[in-house]
Amino acid sequence: MFIDVKQLFEVEGQVIPFTHDLDMSAIELWGTAPFDRPIHLSGRLYNRAGIVSIVYEAQMDYNLMCGRCLERQRRAETYRFEHVLVRQLNEEDNGDFIVVSGNQLDLDDLATSDILLELPSVVYCREDCKGLCPVCGTNLNEKDCGCDLKQPDPRLQILSEFFKES
Repeated sequence: MFIDVKQLFEVEGQVIPFTHDLDMSAIELWGTAPFDRPIHLSGRLYNRAGIVSIVYEAQMDYNLMCGRCLERQRRAETYRFEHVLVRQLNEEDNGDFIVVSGNQLDLDDLATSDILLELPSVVYCREDCKGLCPVCGTNLNEKDCGCDLKQPDPRLQILSEFFKES
């Protein structure tokens, strides 16, 4: 969705409200497509004292795999974003401003970047997730597999023999 911001830069006090459903179903993260439903964006662009800003919320449902047991986890989140918009930069780009060229703000591109940067890199199904057994792969949240988890590291085997002789 492109928003024409020409009048916004020219008229102080101007406000442009918006709502939009963003489709991110084609995006793949960590081997899965987490966004199977559209993300609802709502917010406004405004010019206050000659400073043009955008403030919006992204309401979404996404699903990722637990970082320990690999079970799918569905989460509902609402993220809030705020940016200052400029037509051009006077100095080096330091990431504090969003440059709008051609008086058209690409809301889809901006929101996609914001959301992907905000998502957690690891999700757990619960705080005390036990994960998978490193020997047999059983989900330890569901049952205890009985595997011997105290298998010695073969690289340290020589040390155990050294301590047996003493």
